[in-house]
Amino acid sequence: MVHFVGAGPGAPDLITRRGAALLADADCIIYAGSLVNPALLGLAKPGCAIYNSAEMTLEQVLDTIRAAEKAGGTTVRLHTGDPCLYGAIREQMDALDADGIPYDDTPGVSSFCGAAAALCAEYTLPNVSQTVIITRMEGRTPVPEAEQLAKLAAHGATMVIFLSIGLVDKVQQALLESGGYRPDTPAAVVYKATWPEQRVVRCTVSTLAEETRKNGITKTALIVVGDFLGENYERSKLYDPAFTTEFRQGTEAGQ
Repeated sequence: MVHFVGAGPGAPDLITRRGAALLADADCIIYAGSLVNPALLGLAKPGCAIYNSAEMTLEQVLDTIRAAEKAGGTTVRLHTGDPCLYGAIREQMDALDADGIPYDDTPGVSSFCGAAAALCAEYTLPNVSQTVIITRMEGRTPVPEAEQLAKLAAHGATMVIFLSIGLVDKVQQALLESGGYRPDTPAAVVYKATWPEQRVVRCTVSTLAEETRKNGITKTALIVVGDFLGENYERSKLYDPAFTTEFRQGTEAGQ
C-alpha cells in the first residue's frame, strides 16, 4: 500500500494527525527533500527505509515503491504542502494503477495557506476580491498559453504565485502588463512560510523585484499580490446585524 501524504507548509506540527500516523507506521518513506522539513522524518520508526526524491527520477521512485510492495511493506510518499498543488502525483498514481498497486491520498496544509497565516491576511474580502488565482510563472516548465501570468493578472484578483521567485523580474513585468494591477497594488514575498526561518517582505507590484533582491530571497518563497493586503474592504454580510440569515432575523426592513 502506498500513502501519498501532504507534509504541510513546513512547521512539523502542521502535518495532519492522519499523516503523522501514516509516517510513524511506514516501512518506506520517499520524501520531497528539496521542500519537506526533514524534522518530520523523526516520526519514522526504527528500520524504516528513507529516500530523498529530490535525488531521484520518477522511474527510481516507482522502482523503490515496487520493491517495498514486493517485500510486503507500506510506503509513504511525502510531498510538501498538499500534494494536489505542483506535486507531480498524477504520473505516479497512473503508474501505480498500471501496476495494480493500491494507494490513497492524505491532504495537507498548502503553503499558500501558510503564507496567508504569516501575513495575518484573508485572501477573500467583500468588495475587494472573491477569487484566488494559484499559478506560476512560465520558465523551463511551460504553462498553457491562456494561463500566462499577464493574462491571469488582467482579472486583478488575489494571486498566489508558486515556483517563480527566481524569475521575479519577469513576474513583476507580467503583473503590470495587462493593467489588472496598479503599480502601487500591495504585494508580499513570504519565504519559508511557517518554518522557523520564515520571513515576510511587504512591497508593491512596482517594487517587487527590487525588494526581493534587497532581501536576498532566491528560492522557497511565494509571491502574493492583491488589494486584500490593503486596508479597505466591506464587512461581511453574514455577521451584519441588518442582514437576515437562516439562523437570525436582521434589523433592516425587507431583509
